[in-house]
Amino acid sequence: MVNVEQIEIVTHISQSDLLKKIKEYKLGAKILQRLTFINLRYSNISVKEASRLVGISPVTGYTWQERWNSEGYAGLVPKYAGGRPSKLSKSEKEQLWEVLHTRDYWTTSEVRQLILLKFSIDYSMDQIRRILRKYQMLFGKLYPQDYRRPENAEEIFKKRSPK
Repeated sequence: MVNVEQIEIVTHISQSDLLKKIKEYKLGAKILQRLTFINLRYSNISVKEASRLVGISPVTGYTWQERWNSEGYAGLVPKYAGGRPSKLSKSEKEQLWEVLHTRDYWTTSEVRQLILLKFSIDYSMDQIRRILRKYQMLFGKLYPQDYRRPENAEEIFKKRSPK
């Protein structure tokens, strides 16, 4: 018996918009956790106990309390620095995207070599995987083809398989 969905999901917004909303609520959840910590501190619960109740280390609790004392609510909003700047410029990223989309499949070592030759930038294999994921590309190790496999293998298989 085939497992068929009884009720299909209605796509009200695109999946990328949905992911953006999820990110927004993750930020809200972080702020809620921090506000809960401050509320526990308002109730005269020690930093150590309040930290344990919200699931953080006491050092983080003291950091949040210092931010609250100096900046108020704004101090509890996470501050993301954005990470290290990319070695590739925006135009280089566009060029790379165009080259990568000339083929359906790349290995990470091929992409690493391509970036090294074209842009003289040496990325780690982990960074290459991040780049390929960002471009929503498939990557990995190709399986070798069996040299004994005939050209019309699918056709032979269909003829020999029971119907």
